[in-house]
Formats: sequence, structure tokens, C-alpha cells
Amino acid sequence: MKKQGTDSYCILVVDDDNYIRLFLKETLEGKGYQVDLAEDGEEALTKIKASPPNLVLTDLKMPKKDGLELLKDVNKLEQPVGVIIITAYGTVETAVEAMKDGAFDYLTKPFSITEIESRLKRYFELNDLRKENQDLKKRLRAQEVRTEMVGQSSELLQVLEIVDMVGRSDAPVFIQGESGTGKELVASAIHKRSNRADKPFHQLNCAAIPENLMESTLFGHVQGAFTGANKTTKGIFEEAHGGTLLLDEVSEIPVGLQAKLLRVLQEQRFTKVGSHKPIEVDVRIISTTNRNIDQMIQDATFREDLFYRLNVVPMVVPPLRERSSDIPLLLEHFVAYFCDKYSQPKKELSADTLKHLERYNWPGNVRELKNNTERAVLFSESSTKLAMEHFFPTGGNSRSQGGLTFGGGSTLAEVEKQAILATLEKTGQNRTQAAKILSISVKTLRNKLKSYGLDSAPSK
Repeated sequence: MKKQGTDSYCILVVDDDNYIRLFLKETLEGKGYQVDLAEDGEEALTKIKASPPNLVLTDLKMPKKDGLELLKDVNKLEQPVGVIIITAYGTVETAVEAMKDGAFDYLTKPFSITEIESRLKRYFELNDLRKENQDLKKRLRAQEVRTEMVGQSSELLQVLEIVDMVGRSDAPVFIQGESGTGKELVASAIHKRSNRADKPFHQLNCAAIPENLMESTLFGHVQGAFTGANKTTKGIFEEAHGGTLLLDEVSEIPVGLQAKLLRVLQEQRFTKVGSHKPIEVDVRIISTTNRNIDQMIQDATFREDLFYRLNVVPMVVPPLRERSSDIPLLLEHFVAYFCDKYSQPKKELSADTLKHLERYNWPGNVRELKNNTERAVLFSESSTKLAMEHFFPTGGNSRSQGGLTFGGGSTLAEVEKQAILATLEKTGQNRTQAAKILSISVKTLRNKLKSYGLDSAPSK
């Protein structure tokens, strides 16, 4: 560990006894420390706020604001400062209590120069080690993010640059992108790059929560709030306190509840269902959607003011077809992962297979690629070569699947519609099975059918 010289450390000495202040100043400066002085806790707090020192060395008993009060005030600051308490022999128990409240250590009067030097050395060594550990964790988290977000295309690198930039803030992020592009992975990466990385990261799939349970899921409820509320429960906002909350498919939150969500985001407080007691919460919000949010605002199915509150930092995750150069790296990553997961021998793709997979449109994006790769590894069994029939066992390939042509002459929207309708026909209109084959959610499938004017089609 690289050690700093004592001249880089500033110590604030706080004591109402002028003799002790001057003695400590002379002693510590003689050891190479920078020293500032304050005669009581109020003066000390003013100096700490103006220019934080590296350490506060404070007497316990002082007029106006004593050492314990100063300690509590320092702990409330955005950048807390280390505190060592100076106390008389008769108040050692109080000093021990101060350590429980966050003081690093205490010195008992009368003390020797050796004692002071020993305490300071231990504090700064541990503090430097703590900072080095934090830096190491940040670098590891950054490396983890880069490992999870596989690819080197300019489109992906642009996403990673935004992740690095916004990760260090608490600004709300609104991520748009097609189903299967990895929006949840981007949200997780932002959390891991933030100062909240060691705090909770909770994810709520808004599309999967029944409308009558959405408010309780978000904010919790008290016992007896409604039929079946047998006990008081926490909502996901309360569970995520101090950390990050991902509202996945936030566009599926009912309009009637959007006003309360907006108020919670503005005030950072909420009430449980059936209660009038406000609960303060500190949560960073990340939202995702695969819907056309502008159209939803025009249709009055999503509040414009809520969108502006969530959309402080907008992000768009590109579909896989727009970063096809990442397909070989993704395939290599997923093949290695699933071979290891299923204890399969190392497998490779032929150049022809890879060429076909690169040309395929991947309407389900990275999720579809991952699912097909898992299937390919399983279907290939002991073989060390992966072929097209392993990825598309029903006879489909990069140009056709299920009798559909994926060549030129059609828009992506038309091709997507063909794929959805053909898959529904193939599954006997079983939407659950069709959604699984298409690597999309049932909710997304229903929304697609609604846009085609076919939402009334029979489903299973």
C-alpha cells in the first residue's frame, strides 16, 4: 500500500483550554501534520463544513457544543470526518459511548506524545487502507460491468460510456429498448458503478403485478388495510431504502397510481396502504420500457409529468441487429458459459454457422441469442461442433424460420408481425407458449397484438 506523508494530513484540534490547543499544535506540526484550531464545537463545525480536515481531535467537555454533540453533527455530514475524543479519566465511560456513536478512538488526560502519535498513525493507516479497498471495489465493479456487457461495437461502447457517467450520480435514468436487449443488465451496471453499490438493488416487473396489488407492492400495507391483509408488510420502496429501485416496464403502472408515484418521487416519502403515517425513503430510481412512451403520453395512458421526472437521464439500448458485430463475441461468451454450466466439452462454431447466425435478424435480441445458444449446447450433446440445426432444431435458419422469409423487401415491423402471427398459429394461439418461443413476455405479446388490432384473438 502506498503511504502518504504526514504533511498531507490536516488535523483540527478542538479544545477550550488554550494551553492544550497550543501544545497539540506545536507537537503535531513537529511530526509533520498540518494543524488548525478551534476553541469549541460550534467553531469546529463551521470550519469542518468550510474545509473538511482529515481528522478531528476534540475534547469531550466544552462549552456551547461539547465533543459528543460535535461527533453527532460530523456524522450527519455528506463526507464524515474521523474523530478522536480527548477525555479526563473520570469520563472514560462517556468516551466509550462516543466510540459506539462513531468515534475512532479516545485519549485519556494526561497523555504522552507517544500515545498521540500511536493513535494518529493507526487511524491514518486504517483510513488509507479503507480508501484503497473502496478504490479496488470500484475497479472490480467496473470490470464486472464490462464483463457482463459483452461486445465491442461502437453502439455498445456508447451505452457503457453513459453507464460510467451516470453511475456516479443519483439522477433518475429512463432506459428504452426492445424486449431482450438487456435493459435490466444496464440498470444493474449503473447500480454497481454508483455509490450505492453496497446497498440494495431491487427490481420490480411492473407488467407482472396485478393492478389491484400494484400499490401495496410498491408501498406496502398495514394489517387490515384490505381483505387478506393479515399483517403489515413492507413495499419495495421501503425494501430498497438507501439503494436502487428498478421499475422494469414502468409504462405498465396503472394511470390511477401514477400520480401517487410521482408524488413519492418528488417528496421522497410515502404512506402504506391503509395508513396515514408518512415514511421517508432514499431511493435512486431507474425505469425501463419497451413501449412507445411518446405515443402513450399522447394517448393519456402515461402521465407526461411522471415521464419528465423519470427521464432525467435518457438511455436507449440498441437492438442486436444494430450491433451485429457483437454477435461472435456474445456467442463465444454464451457457448463457454453453457458448456461449463452443463459440463459439456468445449464447443466451436463453424465459419458457415457463424455467418448464418450473424445474418439472422434476432427479433428477440440478446435474450433470444442466449436462449438459442443454451439450446444448441444441449442439443449438440457430446459433439464439439455447433451447427445450425442445433440453434434452430425446428428447421429454421438465418433466412427462414417457421416458413417465414427474413430476406429483403420487408420492414422490420412487418417481419416482426409475420413472426408473431406465424408463431401463434404454430402454437394453436397459445400466447404463453408463443411468447416463450419468441423470447418476449406475454404482456409484450399482448401489446403487439393490440397494436395490430388483434387483442381480441383467443388466448390460452
